[in-house]
Amino acid sequence: MKQTIVTLVCTVSLLGGPVVGRVLASQSASVKAGSHATEEQIEHRIHDDSILKQHDVKVSVSDGVVTLTGTVATTAQRSRAARLANVKGITRVDNQIVVERTASGTSGSIDRAAEKTKSGTSKAIDKTKEGLEKVVGKTKEGVAVAAEKTGQGVRKAGSETSDAALLASVKTRLFGDDALKGSDINVDCDAKVITLRGTVPSEASRARALDLARKVEGVSRVVDHLTIGPKK
Repeated sequence: MKQTIVTLVCTVSLLGGPVVGRVLASQSASVKAGSHATEEQIEHRIHDDSILKQHDVKVSVSDGVVTLTGTVATTAQRSRAARLANVKGITRVDNQIVVERTASGTSGSIDRAAEKTKSGTSKAIDKTKEGLEKVVGKTKEGVAVAAEKTGQGVRKAGSETSDAALLASVKTRLFGDDALKGSDINVDCDAKVITLRGTVPSEASRARALDLARKVEGVSRVVDHLTIGPKK
């Protein structure tokens, strides 16, 4: 009986060895295939990138760790490559990319571009200053002319407004006065001078009309063209 059990154990062990080996080999192949696929994915992301495609960046993936090597022109490009490499299935990015300012001639281009930019900026600033000075000069001249015209307009408008207000006030006083009923009075105002025309029934009515017009604040003078007679 013991001999039978020992024989069975040995048989199982012999059978299990090849099976386990095949399983481990299959798993290893699967891991390698997955790493290769991830590696290709990252390479495509980096080499298709509009900023990094001109640089020499190499990608290697093993056990979920991606290793980046090669050269770029700036620290920002190095960081960008690391971000692009951080895809699903990657546990860590080992960024060994070296930053070389002269990579792919980028530094020289940058320096020349910067120099041209400075030169262009200086010229633009000079032209802008010159243009501003001309604009300011014309603006000052225009403002002075406009101010003068505005002052004239304000004085004219103020005079017209005053005459209109005085005319309204005088008419209100005359036409609302009981002593002037039966009168036919026309009122004009020019430069604060009130002119009364028309007819009044008596001398007292004439005196009353002149007195009311003179008492309106702002009236400088009253011209009498009134006549005594019946209302026309």
